[in-house]
Amino acid sequence: MREAKDTFYVTTPIYYPNDVPHIGHAYNAVAVDCIARFHRLRGERVFHLTGTDEHGLKLQRAAEAAGMEPQRWVDEMEPRWREVWARLDIAYDDYIRTTEPRHEHAVVKLLEAVHDNGRDDIYLGHYEGLYCVACEAYYTEADLLPGGLCPIHHRPVERMREENYFFRLSAYADRLLEHYERTPSAVEPEVRRNEVLSLIRGGLQDFSISRTSFSWGVPLPWDPKHVCYVWFDALTNYITAAGYADDPERFARTWPCDVHLIGKDILRFHAIYWPAMLMAGGVEPPTQVWAHGFLTVGGQKMSKTNATGIHPFELLDHFGVDSYRYYFLREIQFGQDGNFSWESMVERHNADLANGLGNLASRVLAMVGSYFDGAVPSPGPREAASDLPEVAADVAARFQDLMGQVAPAQALSAAWDLVARANQYLVEREPWQLAKDPTRREELAGVLYAAAETLRILAVLVSAAMPAAAERLWTQLGMTSPLDAARLPAAAAWGGLQQGTATKRGEALFPRLDG
Repeated sequence: MREAKDTFYVTTPIYYPNDVPHIGHAYNAVAVDCIARFHRLRGERVFHLTGTDEHGLKLQRAAEAAGMEPQRWVDEMEPRWREVWARLDIAYDDYIRTTEPRHEHAVVKLLEAVHDNGRDDIYLGHYEGLYCVACEAYYTEADLLPGGLCPIHHRPVERMREENYFFRLSAYADRLLEHYERTPSAVEPEVRRNEVLSLIRGGLQDFSISRTSFSWGVPLPWDPKHVCYVWFDALTNYITAAGYADDPERFARTWPCDVHLIGKDILRFHAIYWPAMLMAGGVEPPTQVWAHGFLTVGGQKMSKTNATGIHPFELLDHFGVDSYRYYFLREIQFGQDGNFSWESMVERHNADLANGLGNLASRVLAMVGSYFDGAVPSPGPREAASDLPEVAADVAARFQDLMGQVAPAQALSAAWDLVARANQYLVEREPWQLAKDPTRREELAGVLYAAAETLRILAVLVSAAMPAAAERLWTQLGMTSPLDAARLPAAAAWGGLQQGTATKRGEALFPRLDG
């Protein structure tokens, strides 16, 4: 009996380890991690995949320039990516390298499935065209910028001619259109879906799946003098890690992928090439391709080429991991381009974290410590909480809905509605004044319980975005159950903080930054 899919599967693109990662790469990695953590918070089985794309001419040339063999080159570069992901609290479930034997097995299996499907979808021909090594893609004259430059990397393209095997992409236009008409959410956001539909309706060109001009790649099983073209190789990583070649039961539980989260510059490969390849191989297409915008600096796309590649450590050393993750998730509307600046990061940190959530936590824990010896007081009458239970319930519902739509910026904005309301609530109720009147002790207890319970709910909601800060707040509130065992929606229901719990006021969650 066929296993039923029971796993939420989310992926980053796999990254070229031809250099160290910059904050543009980390933007995607943090977003995928936040989405994966959110689905774990909902109690789902989650499979979060990332990795490195280690074949192709670009990497072979980088290795040659360094006087090294390609395998040694990628073996030395790849750990520098894992180091960055570790500092960013990226909790992936699998990390794939396309030089692993398991991946070669999957590539060969998919190639054979397409080659042998009886429809002549792979055929031998010659190709001559304008090739960008950095993109690993051909362009027409009309695609290029003035001066014959690649539209993505702003570098000169090269004219190449060689014998290639081709994939008959042109035969899949109708099936792709039918797929997207049946499931419009298969490409998000809408502007990207319209772009994909326009490309398909404009006519699809067959594309090369092999090269003979270099040797760094997976040999074609029926003609080993050809190596697999990087996109046919690289995209297959998503089914490799799900068990396509070696674990059919796990593959059935995991595939199709729920969300491929990618940059918009690789949209056509993921939303046109990839589903067509899978259709040709008898595999179901991914459920959704979600294409986010570019991270820009001074209006230019983040890139080593234009000297805007900022290493994440430059920011982590100053802002810390929680502020880093929060800024990129909150500042940029997902799906749109977003401009990074140091000044906006400082402003967001101080306004939202130091003065917002951090100030709320500091005030509440200080007053519980001063007025109740650190023990969570009695909730008292429901009226003491004013509208906080209703606001918390509304925020939790909106937060979950928005995260489910892959809208982390809007979800965090919703969470900060609760932060703002709780801070305003303290101003309205003035617990520091209530503490001066012994006859209003019960009212004081109710006010501080409501504020502390709001903090508990906020710790749950922000845990996907800022796991380390959420854990610190959870500990300060005296919660004994592990935060990673909390499950939505129950964990956001009012009343989870027990009277008498010993709070542990510590250092400020988010110290204010001067610049």
